[in-house]
Amino acid sequence: MASTSSFKVWCLVSCVLLLATACHGLQVGYYRKTCPKAEALVRAAVKKAVHANPGIGAGLVRMLFHDCFVEGCDASVLLDSTQANPQPEKLGIPNNPSLRGFEVIDAAKSAVEKACPGTVSCADIVAFAGRDASYFLSHSKISFHMPAGRLDGRKSLASETLQFLPGPTSNLSTLVSMFGDKGLNVEDVVVLSGAHSIGRSHCSSFMPDRLNSPSDISQSLANFLRRRCPANAGGANDPTVAQDVVTPHALDNQYYKNVLARRVLFTSDAALLSAPETSRMVRANAKYAGSWEKKFAKAMVKMAAIGTKTGSDGEIRRSCRLVN
Repeated sequence: MASTSSFKVWCLVSCVLLLATACHGLQVGYYRKTCPKAEALVRAAVKKAVHANPGIGAGLVRMLFHDCFVEGCDASVLLDSTQANPQPEKLGIPNNPSLRGFEVIDAAKSAVEKACPGTVSCADIVAFAGRDASYFLSHSKISFHMPAGRLDGRKSLASETLQFLPGPTSNLSTLVSMFGDKGLNVEDVVVLSGAHSIGRSHCSSFMPDRLNSPSDISQSLANFLRRRCPANAGGANDPTVAQDVVTPHALDNQYYKNVLARRVLFTSDAALLSAPETSRMVRANAKYAGSWEKKFAKAMVKMAAIGTKTGSDGEIRRSCRLVN
């Protein structure tokens, strides 16, 4: 009886998730008939890049987040500067010069275009790449299907990046509010913050409020960072450091252990301990790795459905860097 009841609950949850995805116009296996090799081609490009440089994988996960929070998941972050639009998103302060992985998207798009011209959107390629980077960086522990069917947007403004992307100095209420504006909840804030277990940060992103001002950062980490970051970090003199010094190339739950130990770079990371609800989530994620990985997969799919373009407001770009 118990197993029958569990199966019914599983079916109900699955149906709810499928309906939610359908409402966004997205579906798993979207290119099964029109471009059956699409996802494999993207994964091959991501695998090659991540194996050569794990930091590029971190950039691809971050790229999906930065794309979706500004204008929705529509590949607007990929657009280059043009005479008509000299300041696209990729030149915004949160993206320039720190966002990486554009060349991987280019390679994946080129491969897909050769196989199925004019069929696969750049927005879907960014979503697939974020999923695949998560898979490789987690040593295959984070594995999930990514619904597709997004179209590429035509609007991209650098001025919107600071407006919609939470910054490293954000407190908890700001994080919850900005995620909430995108349909994401408090748990999504905590779960997706786990992506800070990979990647690197410029010293200027955390020094003013974490090292040069009173903060709760552990003394040992502060000393470590001061040895690597110049006092006047910025501009051309702005080195990078690993966001997780314990397992810098692994997408894992070490991040939450770092949060508890006050060994995190950003105010936005430390903020997760500023409320009982999020503190409990941090402790649970630190304790149960497999549980966090499943939550992360679910949150990635949820995030990748933000503001998708599926009608006349989008297109399938021939080049991911330019509107048609």
